[in-house]
Amino acid sequence: MRLTRQSVSRLELPPGKAETIVFDDTLAGFGVRLRAGGKRTWIVQYRVGTKQRRVTLGTVEAVTSEEARDHARKLLASIHLGADPQAERAASRTCAALTFSAVATRYLAQAKSKLRPRSFEEVERHIVQHWAPFRDLPIQAVTRRDIAARIDEISTSRGPFAANRARATLSALFTWAMRAGEVEANPVIATGKAVEEKSRDRVLNDRELVAVWHGCGKDDYGRIVRLLILTGQRREEVGAMRWSEIDLTTGKALWRLPASRTKNNLPHDVPLSEAAVAILQDAPRREVPGTAGAEERDLIFGEGKGAFQGWSNAKSSLDARIRIAPWRLHDLRRTMVTGISELGIAPHVVEALVNHISGAAKSGVAGVYNRATYATEKRAALNIWAEHVQKKARELMWD
Repeated sequence: MRLTRQSVSRLELPPGKAETIVFDDTLAGFGVRLRAGGKRTWIVQYRVGTKQRRVTLGTVEAVTSEEARDHARKLLASIHLGADPQAERAASRTCAALTFSAVATRYLAQAKSKLRPRSFEEVERHIVQHWAPFRDLPIQAVTRRDIAARIDEISTSRGPFAANRARATLSALFTWAMRAGEVEANPVIATGKAVEEKSRDRVLNDRELVAVWHGCGKDDYGRIVRLLILTGQRREEVGAMRWSEIDLTTGKALWRLPASRTKNNLPHDVPLSEAAVAILQDAPRREVPGTAGAEERDLIFGEGKGAFQGWSNAKSSLDARIRIAPWRLHDLRRTMVTGISELGIAPHVVEALVNHISGAAKSGVAGVYNRATYATEKRAALNIWAEHVQKKARELMWD
């Protein structure tokens, strides 16, 4: 019997059976499955080795007999050439279930045990925030075009350097997923960076430094920038500064950075000048969100649960208020090192101030036996630097 809608409508289940399959006489492997309750479905049945396979083509009501026959003919032809439609559909369903979010969750779980807390926070932020539009996509469906378009969006909203960091994080995720056998390729490869980064040697002159100093508002970002100028520490170290790390005792004010928060995993003490103390004393004490004032927030800057965010927008706002050549926050660290050296501070003290362990004072035999922290010298140096900055801020006109 040739299966048509009319011939199929006349078929009935044999007595006592819950379902049966009736095959077409003119196209081997093409058939219709009848089930108790009246449901009738077009199918293709074939064999792979010793195993029977079956592919559903749709219900009789939704797919005409000619459409089903044409589809069946194409499937059977591909099977003759070695294809396995049932296995391909199963693989397709598996790929669809393997979402970007599922892979990212596993990637972050292993990254957390390998990265320093601060580095992990950055990686997690990039994946959870910057690549959020990919969250529900099958990871195999994320294309180079998707990534390139999203890099442009991040560059526009967060800045080109943030886009570069987000791109690097995504590439690392895909490389890990390739090794885990969850993707076949890394689509981040050959996407362009938002900006080509070069090794920088930008040092702000006195007039530029004064412009930045006076351009700072009386907000978290303004306080952070001024502390970067006065201490020469790294952006993320200051942005995640905690009250528990600070001792504001008069004459002995100190910021104790634990090893977990420094780039070289070494604890670092930063003496605080009077100017730095004044900035911290002006910072508001905030409550932990959701505690209704019962618990004070340890993090000094930022208003949510984490450290300060919104670097790019705050920097753009500051740049709009001042008129200097393009610069970056890390230039303030280089500017402090250069300026404080020009004020006569010895190189080994300067290195100690910025928590460097390279150089003659810390290498070779000296690195083993010279455990001096230069606490007194560091305090004197930062006091001299703070006085210099404040003097220039009084003397130079802010344009």
